[in-house]
Amino acid sequence: MKAYTLFTPEKVGSIEVKNRVVMSPMTRCRALGNIPNELMAEYYRQRSGAGLIITEGTAPSPNGLGYARIPGIFSNEQVQGWEKVTSAVHQAGGKIIVQLMHTGRISHPFNMPEGARVLAPSAVKPAGQMWTDAAQMQDFPVPTAMTADDLELTKAEFVNAAKNAIKAGFDGVELHGANGYLLEQFLSPVSNIRTDAYGGSIENRCRFVIEVAAAVADAIGKEKTAIRLSPYGVASDMPHYPEIDATYDYLSKQLNSIGIAYIHIVDHSAMGAPPVPVEMKKTIRKNFANTVILAGGYDQQKAETDLEQGLGNLVAFGRPMISNPDLVDRFKNNYPLSADLKMDLFYTADEKGYTDYPSFKA
Repeated sequence: MKAYTLFTPEKVGSIEVKNRVVMSPMTRCRALGNIPNELMAEYYRQRSGAGLIITEGTAPSPNGLGYARIPGIFSNEQVQGWEKVTSAVHQAGGKIIVQLMHTGRISHPFNMPEGARVLAPSAVKPAGQMWTDAAQMQDFPVPTAMTADDLELTKAEFVNAAKNAIKAGFDGVELHGANGYLLEQFLSPVSNIRTDAYGGSIENRCRFVIEVAAAVADAIGKEKTAIRLSPYGVASDMPHYPEIDATYDYLSKQLNSIGIAYIHIVDHSAMGAPPVPVEMKKTIRKNFANTVILAGGYDQQKAETDLEQGLGNLVAFGRPMISNPDLVDRFKNNYPLSADLKMDLFYTADEKGYTDYPSFKA
C-alpha cells in the first residue's frame, strides 16, 4: 500500500505538526465587534485534525481593519477572545498560527473605528468596491501615503500584535504579504510609487516587508515567524509588472537570511488568476532553506505529487476545509468529500455555513 507523504509528521520552525495538511487562512467575518468569540473557537476546533491551522487575516491595529467583522489582535479583549480559540484547538490536539493582515488601501472608513486611517505606500486608489455593513458596497477611497512616522508606527504595531499572539497562546505568526494587502502593496511598483528608501528599486520596494519580518522575528523568535506571498496574484487590483520574478527571487533570499520558519506560496489560478510558474516556486524553494507551504486549488493527488517533487513541505487547503471539517480523516480513509459548499454564507455573521458542516458518517 502506498505511503502518503501528506500524513507524515513534520517540524515547522519550532512547531511539531502531526501531518502536512494545513488549513488555509480564510476571511469569514464572524468576529462581531472585531473580537474573536466562542463560535470562532468551535469553527477552528472542528478543523484541528489538520497538522497546522492558519487563522483568517487578523488586523494588527485599527488601521489594518479593512473588512467588516474581521478580528484584530491589538486589544486586551481581542487577546482574551483568541485565547478561547487557541485553547480549543490545543485541547483537540491541533496547532494554530495567527495570520497578521494589515489591509492597507483595501479598506473603507465605514469598516474602521473612529480615528483609524486608510494607509498605503502611496496615494494610489485601487479599482473596485468593498462591502460595508453600514452602507453596503462602496468604492475604495484614495489612501493616505504613509509618512516615515507611519512606517515606524506600523512596524511597531506588527511587533505588538505578534507579542499579543504569543500571549494569546498561538504557536506562531504568519505575516500576510499576499493578496494585494499592505505588505504586497510595498512590493509592487504599481501601488508603490514612493521616491524614498521604500520605493523605486526592487531592494527598496522589498525593504518594508523585510524590516517587518525581521522585527517580528526579533520580538517572538524567527522559528515562530512566517510569511505568505502570492507572486503572480492579481487580487485587490495588483496587475503584473516586469520585475515579478526578480522581486521574489530577491525577497526570498532576504527572508532566508532572517531565518523565518516558512514561506507560504499561494497560487490563485483556481480562482482565475494566472498560475505561479513552476520555475518561480523552484526559485523560492532553492533560495529558502526552511519550510515551504504550497496553497491554491489543491486536491489530495496534486498535493502528494508536489510534495514528492520537492516543491514544498506542506500543502494548504482552503475551501475543502470549509465544507469538510474532518478533511484529513476523509483523505486518509478515502471518504468522499462534501460538495455542499455554501459560498453565499462565506462572509455572513452566524453559524450557518460556518460550524454546521457535518463530519463524514461511515
